[in-house]
Amino acid sequence: MKETRLIMGMPIEIQIIGADTEVKKTLEDAFAYLTTVDERFSTYKDTSEISKINRGEIRASEASAQMQEVFAIAEKTKKETSGYFDIRKPDGSIDPSGIVKGWAIKNAAALIRAAGHENFFVNAGGDIAVGGKNEKGEEWSVGIRNPFSVNEIVKVIYPKGKSIATSGSYIRGDHVYNPHNPEEKLRDIVSLTIIGPDVLEADRFATAAFAMGQRGIHFIEQLPGFEGYVIDANSKATLTSGFAAYTEL
Repeated sequence: MKETRLIMGMPIEIQIIGADTEVKKTLEDAFAYLTTVDERFSTYKDTSEISKINRGEIRASEASAQMQEVFAIAEKTKKETSGYFDIRKPDGSIDPSGIVKGWAIKNAAALIRAAGHENFFVNAGGDIAVGGKNEKGEEWSVGIRNPFSVNEIVKVIYPKGKSIATSGSYIRGDHVYNPHNPEEKLRDIVSLTIIGPDVLEADRFATAAFAMGQRGIHFIEQLPGFEGYVIDANSKATLTSGFAAYTEL
């Protein structure tokens, strides 16, 4: 069973392999969980916890356990990326969306597994978690879009149980910035796809590496357990040394 719903400002697709009667409740539970995440973390909702924190109505130190967990992951990522990932924006507000999406998809995948479903696919705006095999009993496959012609697939990859995150400017515009130079327009690269051990890890490092520009793919090359594929403004693709292992069965 496959279903797509608009949550967190993006279409989220969940596919679970199994009998419809067994899968439907798990689908509903997963989507309900993602909706609660959106209600808590959306900077576009005045009633969200993060909006109340940014307005000073709730102290960050008094935030919920979920918020504290995301803040801790964000601080860890900031240190691991030499400050290229920072949820504190130039205007002083906090926007944890660079962590929340991958974190939420990882938790949704865990919810699906806990319900006894080993074969599934979750895709939230390019953050992808998979488990087991597809409906044909084969490895799941994911296409990397051509950022200059989004209906064209330039590379097919088989995550083989790992997770994928893509960061780019070609669909959502300039939503990633360089914390070391906030006024800089990130134009050197247009798409960066990361394969990592889980979707949270892939997502947080994809965001940071994109902010690094041309240096980002070299950062991923040195990161144990990760592979990357970047397309620059001149349509040139560069991939890490182990990426090719995920382009063939």
